[in-house]
Amino acid sequence: MSAALLLGACVDVHVADYKRPDTPAKTSWSDKTGTLVSPAATIEPDWWKTFQDPYLNTLIDKAIGGNFDIKVLAARIDVAHAEIAEANAGALPSADLGAGANFQKVTSQPFSKQYNLAGQVNWDIDIWGKVEKGVQAQTAEFHATEADWRAGYLELVSNVATTYFQILQFDDQIVAQQKMVDENKQILAIYDGLSRNGLIPQTQVIRQQAEINRLTKDLMDLRRSRKVANNALCTLIGVPAGEFEVPAGHLQQRVQLPPVPAGLPAQLLSRRPDIVAAEFRVLEAYKLVGEAKLAQLPTISLTGHGGTASFALSDLLKSFTFGLMPSIDIPLLDPSVRAHVKTTEAQSGVAEQQYRQTVMGAFEEVETALVNLDAHRQQRVELLQEVQRLRLVADQIEAQLHEGVVSQLEVFETERTLLQAQLDVLANHQEILADTVLLYKALGGGWPAVDVEAQTQAKQ
Repeated sequence: MSAALLLGACVDVHVADYKRPDTPAKTSWSDKTGTLVSPAATIEPDWWKTFQDPYLNTLIDKAIGGNFDIKVLAARIDVAHAEIAEANAGALPSADLGAGANFQKVTSQPFSKQYNLAGQVNWDIDIWGKVEKGVQAQTAEFHATEADWRAGYLELVSNVATTYFQILQFDDQIVAQQKMVDENKQILAIYDGLSRNGLIPQTQVIRQQAEINRLTKDLMDLRRSRKVANNALCTLIGVPAGEFEVPAGHLQQRVQLPPVPAGLPAQLLSRRPDIVAAEFRVLEAYKLVGEAKLAQLPTISLTGHGGTASFALSDLLKSFTFGLMPSIDIPLLDPSVRAHVKTTEAQSGVAEQQYRQTVMGAFEEVETALVNLDAHRQQRVELLQEVQRLRLVADQIEAQLHEGVVSQLEVFETERTLLQAQLDVLANHQEILADTVLLYKALGGGWPAVDVEAQTQAKQ
């Protein structure tokens, strides 16, 4: 035992206390409008209900219950939980029981037979806590898989919402595109009459026919895109593509633009599931380094065995033999053990860099979402003013038509310009909705903050 203690003193088994990897500091976002609000009051867990669309709520409920990506992530949580028990089993005794018979015939000797029954109990005593380090590492991985599930949940809800918004936008665009086709056909009829009377060249008629061909092609493409988006939504909610269809609707009527609080605190990133998962995997790497270092120390085992043997099966249980054998295994020279320590230390460095990479990516996602949201809101003001003014022009042109001042062609041209501006407002509406979804997703989507270090200290 003294030799074991001497060896332990010569081996580096120190593992630094866990500390969250340092990252560049960020106290606030570039959007500093408004009073700073608390993280708890910023994003509700069911934030998608702020869009005030009951049908969207129903789609998200279906997706949460039926999406197979989420089910895979949930199954991985079960696997990680089971692996905790598997890791913990390394500190428990193991027992074996065996029975056998030996029949033998030697020339000039009588036939012999022997029966035996034996059992053995082996216990590798975890005096250094190596197994406990492995259990802690697997527990951290279990929490990381839980965070993976939350990240997948957030990704799913975001994808359902944005896909649904796209489908409704396609519906409005299809209606508008069909109207443009119809109006251009009316313009073609006017051009055709003018050409027959020799007032315009035939090339203008042909050019208008080509314009109708282009608009019709675009209409077909919108209908195709609508079906493709609907197929994607089917997969998201867990039904075969083509087995479900979103009823036609109008985006701006169904989905309201939700208010997003100003003065968002940077601490909201502690809610992001992918950051939480990355930090838990740093903790896991720390624990694996500790397990690898402790593997350099001697191991102590207790082996107990007992059994019986008899030439007659009826006498098998009449006598027993027992034994107890303690042993110590001192790893004097095992290059693989030292190499494994180096490997785990290097993997710990990778986990730390991946955590920093995740945090930096989160900073970019939030800032980009805020920039896009602010720009699209400002553009909306201009677009609404443009539509309002073009509508006034359209009303005046319509009045002038009745007075015989302008031609029907000018009316159609004015209506076409107004319709395009209305489509721009529609696209802007969808962009703001998508920006809002991406912002909620980037900020963690209402999940509670997780303090990995506090959880670690609580378990120690």
